[in-house]
Amino acid sequence: MKVSVVIPAFDEERRIGVVLKAVQRAERVEEIIVVDDGSTDNTKQVAGQVLENGEAPAKLVALEVNQGKASALAEGVKEAEHDTLLFMDADLIGLKPDHIDKMIGAFRMSDKDMVVGVFKKGDPFTDFSQRMFPYLSGQRILGRSSWEQLDIRETEGFRVETELSAQFKFETVELEGVTHVKKEEKRGFTEGLKDRLVMYKDVAIAHLEAARDFLKRSW
Repeated sequence: MKVSVVIPAFDEERRIGVVLKAVQRAERVEEIIVVDDGSTDNTKQVAGQVLENGEAPAKLVALEVNQGKASALAEGVKEAEHDTLLFMDADLIGLKPDHIDKMIGAFRMSDKDMVVGVFKKGDPFTDFSQRMFPYLSGQRILGRSSWEQLDIRETEGFRVETELSAQFKFETVELEGVTHVKKEEKRGFTEGLKDRLVMYKDVAIAHLEAARDFLKRSW
């Protein structure tokens, strides 16, 4: 089983280099694809330099305008050579190669459609959030055939993780010591709070639509 790692990134020049170096040192990664989603900073340049100095085959996809996470992931999947896809966020803190290999190993042994990585002992707030709502995690591994069943038009904004979790059976693995930068820290309190509220809205809509579809099938 060969694995392509897809990392969407928007304005992550300060963090993406560390994430990429951890991915490059993972033993079970065959390919790395970074999708710069219309960043306004030097994300593309930083990612390109790190990828160029690594040994794993790599691609850098640069989108001219910000299209959102779902579309960025879709562009990365188009470029992927392999049929096992590992999605990783670009703003992770504490990520180590062992975390990546752990997710890949769990997927190899799993009878589920997908494996989702959840934070543990990284930050109390994000630990609690991911224990309660593991379907929000951006760290997940699945097959291309599962991804292709997803209607990207229905997964804009922050809904892609929720839609994946609603459609496919998954199990979780703990990523000890890993967390990510909170939106309020990344964007400033006001803009970060706006992003968080948009995320909660998208998640709520996804849940309501899933409940509606379930009721339709039941009737």
